[in-house]
Amino acid sequence: MTDVLNVPVKLADGRATTLSEYGGKVILVVNVASKCGLTVQYEGLEKLYEDKRERGFVIAAFPANNFKGQEPGTDAEIVEFCTLTYDVKFPIFSKISVKGDDQHPLYRTLTASGLPTTGEGPMRERLRDRGLDSEEKTDVLWNFEKFLIGRNGKVVARFAPDVTADDQRLVSAIDRELAAS
Repeated sequence: MTDVLNVPVKLADGRATTLSEYGGKVILVVNVASKCGLTVQYEGLEKLYEDKRERGFVIAAFPANNFKGQEPGTDAEIVEFCTLTYDVKFPIFSKISVKGDDQHPLYRTLTASGLPTTGEGPMRERLRDRGLDSEEKTDVLWNFEKFLIGRNGKVVARFAPDVTADDQRLVSAIDRELAAS
């Protein structure tokens, strides 16, 4: 399996990089969208980032337009929205595809981890009721799904889109990884 930290990505300003730039930190990778019912999660994510960044925590936000066209903006529009609406200070990357034939290699690597998705039941049920459930269980379910990468660069946990930044399951997993050397 490809090392998730070495997959080429671009920041929203166009600068090419990899997540290895954050090597040794605990990274929460989140696919985000500006026009989703879950968009308010930006507020909690920013608070989580502010609370834990001094301990070596970073959030890597990857805008994606894979779900009902809920991220139609350009990279510049997305950054402006996040900054003005939620005062987001964590890194925002260039828009990518998180599932399907054009799935970005980062998400191909993340979803190949085979980890179970914590808290996925309720969200999957709601999507199924609306005819939006993915047949492929490894697919990203919706906007704001979260992947936790430990200081060692390995994917250690996966969380459903509706698991919020203050959910104890997520906070405990982050704290556990922050405590690891």
